[in-house]
Amino acid sequence: MKNIALIGMPGCGKSTVGVILAKTLGMDFVDTDLIIQQRENRLLQDIIDSDGLENFLDKECGAILSREYSKSVISTGGSAVLRQKAMEHLKKNSTVIFLDVSPQVIKARIRNIKTRGIAAKKNEGIDDIYCKRLPLYRKYADYTLVSDGEGVEASVEKILEILKNEKF
Repeated sequence: MKNIALIGMPGCGKSTVGVILAKTLGMDFVDTDLIIQQRENRLLQDIIDSDGLENFLDKECGAILSREYSKSVISTGGSAVLRQKAMEHLKKNSTVIFLDVSPQVIKARIRNIKTRGIAAKKNEGIDDIYCKRLPLYRKYADYTLVSDGEGVEASVEKILEILKNEKF
């Protein structure tokens, strides 16, 4: 059985949708942000602040590469697409779904951009991050789910429809 890897901006619902999707399909749930925190024994923001953005991205890539996933729904960090090796690893045995949520919705959901552990340069805002990553999300996605203003259950239902049509 293929894995399902969810990619998208911070605050797009990868973890929330992922947990419910995993329960619905009887699969394991993996949150790569939590893997990083467990490996480093620090919060994401602490890693970014003390080690720098590039080192954080390397740690994120390392965390993703450290596992072979099986029968899992994988919620990636929003910046996972910034490391080609990480995405290639996920794509080997996963259907990759991009949860596309507009910057306006992301801004309404995320109020703590400076402390949430978002991998970005100090002067970058949500719009900057979105514009920079959008081509990569599209590049790596097998499917894109536009989910502005939708609830979690509606997103899960749409993903289930996508998977019905794929050899999953």
